[in-house]
Amino acid sequence: MKECNSEKNMEKCNCSYEPCSRKGICCECIQYHWSMKELPACFFPDDVERTFDRSIRRFIEVYKDRG
Repeated sequence: MKECNSEKNMEKCNCSYEPCSRKGICCECIQYHWSMKELPACFFPDDVERTFDRSIRRFIEVYKDRG
């Protein structure tokens, strides 16, 4: 298995939740959010990500509207 590129991942991570321990560790982030039927911050535009509504329903609404 490849080593985690957490430093490189952080360059593109738009998660605004400051105490998050999974920032830059994408595999942990995806597993965490998926277990709660959510998607990680990087799936959302910044303005939507800041609302902390990471639900699948919100994801569909965003991209249905934004095309």
